[in-house]
Amino acid sequence: MKIKTTTIDLYFGLSAAGTTLRTELVAGITTFMTMAYILAVNPAILGDAGMDRAALFTATAVSSALATLFMALVAKLPFALAPGMGINAFFAYTVVIGMGHSWQTALTAVFLEGLLFVLLTALNVRGLIINAIPQPLRHAVSAGIGLFIAFIGLQNSGIIVESPSVLLTMGNIKSPSVLIAMGGLILTAVLLVRKVKGALLFGMLIATVIGIPFGITQVPHGNLLSLPPSIAPVFFKFDFKSILSGDILVVIFTFLFVDMFDTVGTLVGICDKADMFDEKGNIPRVKQALFADSLGTMAGALLGTSPVTTYVESAAGIAEGGKTGLTSLTVAILFLLSLFLAPVFMMVPSAATAPALIIVGFFMMSPFQKIRFDEISEALPAFVTLVMLPLTYSIADGIVFGILSYVLIKLLSGKVREVSPVTIILALLFAAKLAL
Repeated sequence: MKIKTTTIDLYFGLSAAGTTLRTELVAGITTFMTMAYILAVNPAILGDAGMDRAALFTATAVSSALATLFMALVAKLPFALAPGMGINAFFAYTVVIGMGHSWQTALTAVFLEGLLFVLLTALNVRGLIINAIPQPLRHAVSAGIGLFIAFIGLQNSGIIVESPSVLLTMGNIKSPSVLIAMGGLILTAVLLVRKVKGALLFGMLIATVIGIPFGITQVPHGNLLSLPPSIAPVFFKFDFKSILSGDILVVIFTFLFVDMFDTVGTLVGICDKADMFDEKGNIPRVKQALFADSLGTMAGALLGTSPVTTYVESAAGIAEGGKTGLTSLTVAILFLLSLFLAPVFMMVPSAATAPALIIVGFFMMSPFQKIRFDEISEALPAFVTLVMLPLTYSIADGIVFGILSYVLIKLLSGKVREVSPVTIILALLFAAKLAL
C-alpha cells in the first residue's frame, strides 16, 4: 500500500501540491455527487428529441468518464467533465424540435464542432483567448460562477421557483425539500466552522439520510447491481449528408461558441479562486485541459450525446481541498461505477446537493474583492460580468458582455493602450455574434 501511495504521490504531485490521498478522494466524491444529476437530466432532455433514454444514460456516463479520465491523467487538474447543461437543451429543443433537424444531424454537428475545437486547441487559439481575458474580468468570472452555482442549488432545492409575474420568487418554505436543503446548509456551515474534513460530503450524506422518511430520498428496491443499458441505439449515428445546409453552419458555430467560452470561463474562474495560476498568470497545463474538453466532445458525439464540457461543480471538490488529477480520476471512476450502480448514485436528491452548491458559490465570491473599485473602467465591466453570468444562465454570455463593456469603456476613455489586440479582436467577434 505504501508503494502504491508513493507512486500516486509522484505521478500526481500530491506532496508538491500540498494535498493528501484522502483529501483528493473526498474531493472527487464531492464533485461527483454535486454533478451526478446529469446522469438523469441529460437522458431526459435529449430523450425529448426522440433519442433512446436508456442508451443515453450509458452514453452520458461513459463520455463523462472518458473526458474526465483524460483530464486526470494528462492535464492532471481537478476538473470533471460531462455533457453540458444548457447546450443539451439547445441540441434538443432548438436544433431538433425547433429547427426540424434529426438528432442524427445534430450529433454530426457536435462531432464537427469537437473537431474544430481540437484544431483551435492545437493552434493555441483557445490559450490565447484565456490569456486575453483581463485580470479584473477573471476575478468577476470566478465570482459570477459562484452566484451561478448558488443559483442552481437554490433552484434545485425549490428554495427559489419560477414566477409568472416577477420571473423568480420564494418557494414553499414548509416543503420537505426546502427544509432539508436549508437544514443541510446550516449543518454543513457548522461542520466547516468546526473545520471538519469533508464537511461538504458529510453534509450531503446526512441530508440524504434525513430525506428518507420524508420521501425526498428514494431508496432503491430490488437489485442495486445491474448491467448498463445498451448504447447501440445512439452509438455512431451520424448523418453527414445533411450538414450542407446553411443553418447547420450556424448550429456548429453556436455549439463551438458556447462550448469554448463555457470551458474557458470555468477554467479561469475556478483557477482564480483556487490560486492555480502560475507566476506568469497562466493556467498550468491549460492546453492539455482544453484537449480533454474538445476530445470529450468528439467522444460524446460518437457515443451519442451533446457536447461535453468542464463542469462548474468541479469547484465543490476544489473547495474540499482537491488540487490534482487524482480528484478528477476519482470522479471518472465513479462515473464508470455508476453504470452498474445507477440506483445507488441516483438516490441522492437535489435537496441534499443544494447546500454544497450554495456554500461553494459563497467560496467562489472571494476573488471579487481583488477588483479595484476606484478604477471604473475595470470595476464596471467586472460588475457587468458578475451580474450577467447568472442572470443569463450562461458563462459564455457573461464573458461576452464583460469583454464588450471592458473594451468599449477603455477605448472611449482614451485608455486603448491598456487593452491587448487579442482582447479587441474578441470584442469584435462577440459584437458580430450578437448582431447575427
